[in-house]
Amino acid sequence: MRPLPALSLIETRVLGVLYEKQRTVPDTYPLTLNALVSGCNQKTSRSPVIEAGDAQVQEALDALKAASLVIESSGGRVTRYEHNLERVLHVPEQSAALLTALMLRGPQTPGELRLATERLYRFADISSVEAFLEELAAREAGALVMQLPRLPGAREQRWAHLLSGRPGIEAPVDSVASVDGASLDIDALRARVATLEAEVSALKATLARVCGELGLTPSGGQQGQT
Repeated sequence: MRPLPALSLIETRVLGVLYEKQRTVPDTYPLTLNALVSGCNQKTSRSPVIEAGDAQVQEALDALKAASLVIESSGGRVTRYEHNLERVLHVPEQSAALLTALMLRGPQTPGELRLATERLYRFADISSVEAFLEELAAREAGALVMQLPRLPGAREQRWAHLLSGRPGIEAPVDSVASVDGASLDIDALRARVATLEAEVSALKATLARVCGELGLTPSGGQQGQT
């Protein structure tokens, strides 16, 4: 199997919409260009939400056709399109459902994926989802998903698809797991403490000078009183 080119966001969105609509609204499948544009621009079950035009979706369709991931249906008054996801990637419907959810909604935990794929494929439990994710990550032909680092305070790790290449992983700004970040925080804290200590010393010196001029002790009593 020849390696697939890295897909753009709009290309993964188009591919995901085709698979989703095949399972959820089979009576309207294959989809027309207008239906695809509407599916790509949905405000629900999409992350990120986008505003793609006809020309952008058509360009994505052309690229997906070149990669054999989309097939154009001939005949009738309107051109229609269908996906070829499972055959090209050599994955079962369970894996295709997971990839679709990741393409449409972005990185998710196994628990979130089980809910997101409910209308595409009904997994028995979360462990079944995890098993197919691990299978996708260990494919000899090349991984199609990867597990992301755990977010601060999160109980589960998220998974992301690799159809667009490896996702950029941002280090959480409030994470203390990074040695470099931790050392930077400590250095800043030490500098702040040193500044405060210098200010306190200056205030003590000023207080002592004022008390001396007024004939008072720093504790508030007059010097020389018995």
